[in-house]
Amino acid sequence: MTDQRMQQKTPVRPSAPVESVLFSPAAVVASCVGFVLIGALQALYGPAIPAFREEFELSPSGAGLGLSAHFVGGVMGVLLFDRVFGRIGNRRILGVSYVLMAVGAAGVALAPAWPVALAAALLAGLGFGGIDYGLNQLFAIGFGNRSTAMLNILNAHFGIGAILGPAVIGAVGSQEYPWVFGAFALANLPLLVCLAGVRDHAPHTDAQAPPEAGNTTARRRSLVSVLTVFVALYVLHVGIEAGVGGWEPTHLETVGYGAGIAATATSVYWLMMTVGRFLVAPLALRFSPQVIITVSCTGMTVCLLLAAVPALAPYAYAGVGLFIAPIFPTGLPWLHRAAPRARRAGAVVIAASMVGGVAAGPALGKAIEWSGVRSVPLLLTAVSALCLTATLWLDRATRTAID
Repeated sequence: MTDQRMQQKTPVRPSAPVESVLFSPAAVVASCVGFVLIGALQALYGPAIPAFREEFELSPSGAGLGLSAHFVGGVMGVLLFDRVFGRIGNRRILGVSYVLMAVGAAGVALAPAWPVALAAALLAGLGFGGIDYGLNQLFAIGFGNRSTAMLNILNAHFGIGAILGPAVIGAVGSQEYPWVFGAFALANLPLLVCLAGVRDHAPHTDAQAPPEAGNTTARRRSLVSVLTVFVALYVLHVGIEAGVGGWEPTHLETVGYGAGIAATATSVYWLMMTVGRFLVAPLALRFSPQVIITVSCTGMTVCLLLAAVPALAPYAYAGVGLFIAPIFPTGLPWLHRAAPRARRAGAVVIAASMVGGVAAGPALGKAIEWSGVRSVPLLLTAVSALCLTATLWLDRATRTAID
C-alpha cells in the first residue's frame, strides 16, 4: 500500500531507469555471483559421480540420481517460491534460497548414506530453483528496456559457474568432493549481506492494471495459446541444449574423432554458450527479443544440420552453443511484455525448462536406439526446426500485447 501511495504522488516517466530502485550496484554484482554459484552447483554432480559410486557402492544409474534429485528440487523451488513471490518480500525469498542451497550443499558433503545425500541434493535444488526463478523474474522487470541485456549478462554468469565447477572437481579429484561442496555452501553466505541492496517489493507493472473490456473468452484463449507455445519453446530448446551437451562427445567419437578432441569440443560448446550471452547483451539494446530469438533458432538449426557432416561437426556444435545462448534469458522479457497479466507465466516456463533438461536424456536416448548415434545432429535439427516454428508463430501472435 505504501508503494502505491508513493507512485500516485510521484509519477515516474516511462523512460526513467528502474534498476536504481530495484537493485543497488552491489546487489547486481551479488546476483551475478549467485548465478555463478547455481551454475557451479548444477555442474558439480556429474564429475563427482565416480566418488559417489565408490563411497556409497552405487550403480551408474543410482549415482545419477543425485542430479535428478537436484532438478526435482529445482522445479519444486520454482513453483514454491512463485506462490509466495510478491507476498513475503524479495529479500526473504532470495535469502531463504541461499540458505537452502548452503544447507543442502553442506548436507551432500557430510552425508553418511546415499539417501541422506539425495535428500540434501533435493534441498539444495529447492534453493537453486528459488534463486533461478527469483533473480530471473526480478531482472526481467527491473531494468526497463535494458532487461533483456541484463538477463543475458546474468545467465552468462551461470555458464561461468558451469565451467568452473567441473574444473575445480577435476583439479582436486572427485574423491575430494566433500570439500568442494562444503566450500560452495560457505560461498553462499556472504551474498546474504548484499540482499540489503534489493528492493523488497518489485515495481508495479501493467499486470496489476484493471482488465480491459472486450471479449474476455477470446483473450483467455489467446493467452493460453501463447503461454503453451512459450512453454514448448523452452522445453524444446533446453532439450537441445542438454542433448548436445550429453551426446556431442559420443557422436564425435562415432564419426572418427578421438576421446580427447571430443571432450574438448564439448567444453568449447559450453564456453560458447557463455560467450554468446555476453555478446548478445549489447545487441539486446538495439534489437527486439523476437528478432534475437528468431536469428538464434535459425542459426541453431543450420549449425545442427552442418554437424551431420563429420569434418564440420566440432565447429558446428560450437556454433550451436553460440546461437542457443540467448534464447532462455531473451525469452523472459518477451513473455512479460506479451502477457503482462499472466503473473505466473515466468515460473511456468522456467519450471518447464528444467523439465526439458530432465526429459531430454531419456527421450533422445530412445530415439538414438532406433536410428543410431550418427543421427544425433539430424534428430536435434528436427527439434530445432520446431523451435523456429514456435518462434515465428509467437512473433505473429504477440505483435499486439495480450492482456
